[in-house]
Amino acid sequence: MRNRAATGLDTAIVDVWKREVGQLSPRNFALRLAAPEDLVKRFEIFRKLEKHRGCVNTISFNHDGNVLVSGSDDTRIILWDWQTGNVKLSFQSGHHNNVFQAKFMPYTDDQCIVTSAADGRIRCAHILPHGKVETKLLARHSGPTHMLAIEPGSPHIFYSCGGDGLVQRIDLRTGAAVVLFTCEALNYRSFSSVVYLNAIAIDPRNSNLFAVAGSDEYARLFDLRNFKFGSSDIYGQPVDFFCPSHLVGDHGVSITGLAFSDQSELLVSYVDECIYLFSKSMGLGPDLPFISTPSNQSDASVEDEPQAYKGHQNSKTVKGVGFFGPKCEYVVSGSDCGRIFIWKKKGGKLVNVMEGDRRVVNCIESHPHTAVLASSGIESDIKLWTPTATEKRELPINIHKFYGSGSSDDNDESDDEYFYDDESGDGSEDGYEMVERFIADQMDEDDSISVEEDSNDDDMASDEMDGGEEEDEEEDFFDDTADDSNNDDIGVSEDDDEVEEGSDEDYSVSVAEDQKDDDGRGGMASDEVVGTVDKEEHH
Repeated sequence: MRNRAATGLDTAIVDVWKREVGQLSPRNFALRLAAPEDLVKRFEIFRKLEKHRGCVNTISFNHDGNVLVSGSDDTRIILWDWQTGNVKLSFQSGHHNNVFQAKFMPYTDDQCIVTSAADGRIRCAHILPHGKVETKLLARHSGPTHMLAIEPGSPHIFYSCGGDGLVQRIDLRTGAAVVLFTCEALNYRSFSSVVYLNAIAIDPRNSNLFAVAGSDEYARLFDLRNFKFGSSDIYGQPVDFFCPSHLVGDHGVSITGLAFSDQSELLVSYVDECIYLFSKSMGLGPDLPFISTPSNQSDASVEDEPQAYKGHQNSKTVKGVGFFGPKCEYVVSGSDCGRIFIWKKKGGKLVNVMEGDRRVVNCIESHPHTAVLASSGIESDIKLWTPTATEKRELPINIHKFYGSGSSDDNDESDDEYFYDDESGDGSEDGYEMVERFIADQMDEDDSISVEEDSNDDDMASDEMDGGEEEDEEEDFFDDTADDSNNDDIGVSEDDDEVEEGSDEDYSVSVAEDQKDDDGRGGMASDEVVGTVDKEEHH
């Protein structure tokens, strides 16, 4: 009898036995079980978290992984016990517009959350005893602020980047925001003097190194040790640039997402292009001696080229990108087609595609310790994914015929297909239908993505959102001009904090305004909001 090749599931079963008899420690068992390909192919919806009343733009786990924080177009921050689906805490962020980022500060017992938003403000929320939350304005940008980056292991230091090209370093101990630099555009980009920044990430192995990216083709790496505070002669000078050779000099590309792996590799997500993984050795250096065009890059060595991850579509919104697995074995991203894509980091093989939103998936967050994913997008819910499906989700053998890289160097138009409904009719109808059948066959009826209309639509229509009028979901996110309303007072107006009539909320607010920072470039801004949490939501 011929022996059957061992599978990942077979190995996992053996590991269970080894753990039970003491041959494998619980920690090593958890690490081994976290990311076998068998498990990655068994993801299904575990739970939907439904409380927000707008697009959910940010999700993040705390250090222990038992609490998830989310922020939305409704300007609320919600803390979830994701395993039970209960809301632990819900409060108004104090922002005037869509919340784009919310993160726990480490080593604060989950009592400190920093946020950023479309209004350009950077705020900090302190959870106080007796069910109260104090939010304070720390800094501001003159354009939307999509991303924050927390210094690894620090309960005090984090960074912000914004549409004004500014990068700021904020210290919660002093409440001061220091402008590090303005990210200047290269000379050949004459339409703007600064780079509209969408993303910032810090190297987890060296917190002195951080990368920023936005409205041009380069991810720029900076070293904090080069910054001599009080001297501006070297501000804004990167120590390295990263860009695929065929995109150097391409005026039509830009970047929405960055992430560092535990091995200090840099993951970069391009608009209308691929996701690329760079090692440190692939940098172009601190000086770009000339701006070459894509056609001049055809002689680049294959060894020098970054790994590409293909198939998703990224053009409508600012999407993040990230890693999954205890050793960052997988790359994960959302897509304009409403699906979640998972690739093997090594080799770029697409291993799973899951339907996560009726329109667009913007956020994918990996649990810090186990095989759990959280996703969110244009819909108002959050989906938790666990590898509990009894059947593996196998991609069709010829799946590569039905997705393309979106790369400018792909000459065969027939390969330039995506997993999305191309309203222009350019896509392959047969390929799209095949993928739709694949998704439909694999989805359990109980986990159907079709979402019924919210029964509270009437209530929602009468509720006034603190963030004001909701932004167009497909707004050009490289518009350097901020809404005039975002550049008014730093303080929160009393009108924004009125209790909503007809709601179940008891939300009392006091506002204290001190002297405002007139230069609009950061610094301490002492606007405070103190309020009680929602009664029915606090557990």
